[in-house]
Amino acid sequence: MPLSLTTLSACLVESSPLQTKLIKAELQALGLGQVRSFRGGAGALAAMCESAPDVVVSGLYLPDMTGTELLVTMRRTPPLDAVAFLLVSSETRPHALESVRQSGVCAILPKPFTRAQLQSALTTTLDFLGQDGELAGQIDGEHLRVLLVDDSAAARKFTRRVLENLGISDFIEAENGRVAAEILAATMVDLVVTDYNMPEMDGKELVSHIRKSGWQQSVPILMVTSEQDSSRLAAVEASGVSGICDKPFEPAVIKRLLWQMLNKH
Repeated sequence: MPLSLTTLSACLVESSPLQTKLIKAELQALGLGQVRSFRGGAGALAAMCESAPDVVVSGLYLPDMTGTELLVTMRRTPPLDAVAFLLVSSETRPHALESVRQSGVCAILPKPFTRAQLQSALTTTLDFLGQDGELAGQIDGEHLRVLLVDDSAAARKFTRRVLENLGISDFIEAENGRVAAEILAATMVDLVVTDYNMPEMDGKELVSHIRKSGWQQSVPILMVTSEQDSSRLAAVEASGVSGICDKPFEPAVIKRLLWQMLNKH
């Protein structure tokens, strides 16, 4: 059965009974009928290991752990590593949200959020979980080799899942720009998807290396990053990146950018 909002099963993890009631009502108003509620992360994890949901909607500050810790634990626990995750939080400080951005979150919702924002986040979830047959038919994914560069294994896995939904199956992974540069020195690829902030060689340095000294100077490069500094992002654009999207990103955005980039080559 094709995934839809009405077929999604969800786990809601929220410490506040009032917030639980409000968020659950919003989920149900959008058609989700299977919503289990938990006050803490440990109880949610135990229940999910018995029966994995399609999506987890969690607060950031829980009684026994943070939402980030819940997500990191899920990403290390099959089959929960493939479950979509939405964070709901009033937290706005970039450093407080950086870890969850790097751990494969589908969307970060403000608290309070609007129904339109929740619907958009759930649409992103469906894109993450489901295969895009229409766009897959426009991209010859079986013959594409993609290099994923990110120091977060969870972030690489999230991006890989989105690209696999387009029919792409040939991936090479690198944990930083230096390793990626070594791979590119010996291996032909059709697309590079890289993070910005990485140890040893960051995304900007990698892009500059490819464009100036690599033998694959024309390869499309997509940067997926949580970087918010506009001057740094402007420098990345100037260095020759083919496209930039936020982390967490909407799968529809990366699919559109991918189609645009690959059809220019």
